[in-house]
Amino acid sequence: MGEQPIYSTRAHVFQIDPNTKKNWLPTSKHAVTVSYFYDSTRNVYRIISLDGTKAIINSTISPNMTFTKTSQKFGQWADSRANTVYGLGFSTEHHLSKFAEKFAEYKEAARLAKEKSQEKMEMATSPSQESPAGELASPLTPVTPPMENINGTDELCDTTPNSDSRPEPTQNALAFAHSPAMTKHWEAELEALKGNNAKLTAALLESTANVKQWKQQLAAYQEEAERLHKRVTELECQSNQTLVVKSQKTELNQTIEELENTLRDKEEEMEKLKEELENMNDLMEQKDTLTQKLEETELRSRVLEEQLAGAEQRLEENQEEQENFRKSLRTLLELLDGKIFELTELRDTLARLIEEAS
Repeated sequence: MGEQPIYSTRAHVFQIDPNTKKNWLPTSKHAVTVSYFYDSTRNVYRIISLDGTKAIINSTISPNMTFTKTSQKFGQWADSRANTVYGLGFSTEHHLSKFAEKFAEYKEAARLAKEKSQEKMEMATSPSQESPAGELASPLTPVTPPMENINGTDELCDTTPNSDSRPEPTQNALAFAHSPAMTKHWEAELEALKGNNAKLTAALLESTANVKQWKQQLAAYQEEAERLHKRVTELECQSNQTLVVKSQKTELNQTIEELENTLRDKEEEMEKLKEELENMNDLMEQKDTLTQKLEETELRSRVLEEQLAGAEQRLEENQEEQENFRKSLRTLLELLDGKIFELTELRDTLARLIEEAS
């Protein structure tokens, strides 16, 4: 869709309490990634943050926005379109300063882009000659009232989530290395699916937010077209201004064609969004399938570990039995040696007796 991340950082995300307008409500349990996105197609800058698959920040940067540092590690800005105030708590003052610099940079870029867009629309909509009834107002640029900036008082402390340590596999478990390898393979595919799902979710949220604006623009285009048609009829009735009417009629027809082309483009975009939504549903099904396969692989891994533990126990029992057998053999050999020694003495004694008797 032509939208790419251009700067990312990590922070704790808050929103102002809509009831009190004073207290901050945390929207993330831990630090999450907060990114600036740039849409080269529409020349728009946005701030987006996802907590899993849930979009907790989806704010389009406008020239009237202001990012305010309320402490060494906390900053905020008001979004009049979302009718809320966002707050970010950073781990260091450097991260806060860097985010504020990027905010000012992209805000200025958004202002320049808006001025260029307004100039293009004024050139496309203004007629070459003034009509007696006056110029037609263009409904293409909505006016957004500024929202009062609210200064926060809470400062966020640094927190680092503790990661659970995994036990190292024993040497005897290397014989079953194929099962963990399969598990890692499915986990990698599942993470890739989660990443694609998050991108599609962000795109869907953006499209949902823009559908209402598109509908308003479509209604404005229709009203503009009706006014233009009426204006053409009035100009045709003025026989004493034939040349002026023809030139204005040509310009109005061109404007109508441009509006119709814009309507067709918007319809095509909506069709593409529907297709992407269907693709996202397919990806969700694939995710469920991979999750089930991962669970089955983990179950087989546990069964193999149990079998390995049983084999190790049987090996220890066999080694113990062999050791006992060796001890019994040593005892028997000692007894045999004693008997052999006694028999040797008896033989010698008998030999002496025979010699004496002869």
